[in-house]
Amino acid sequence: MKQNEKLFKNIKELERSKLPNWFAGELYDEGANVTNRFGGDSCYLNNVELSMYDFIMGATQMMEMQVLTWSDNKMTRDLRKGLDWFRKNNSEAYMILLD
Repeated sequence: MKQNEKLFKNIKELERSKLPNWFAGELYDEGANVTNRFGGDSCYLNNVELSMYDFIMGATQMMEMQVLTWSDNKMTRDLRKGLDWFRKNNSEAYMILLD
């Protein structure tokens, strides 16, 4: 394995470790600006935060489209865990995007 590939793999593993063990979503390589779909306020999320945000929004949309219901225990628990993770790890972005 080339040195650059090894370094990239190590960085990816370090970033993955910032996410909880239950998180099975994709870990993005880059962050992005995200806009609140209701109020229009926006903020920058790093790649780890953006990965969790997209998981939260995907689970929320599935419930809104009634693909899943609030009684689907695992998804509901994971959605709530995701919201708790976000609140703890970036409370300012949580208030702007998810509250």
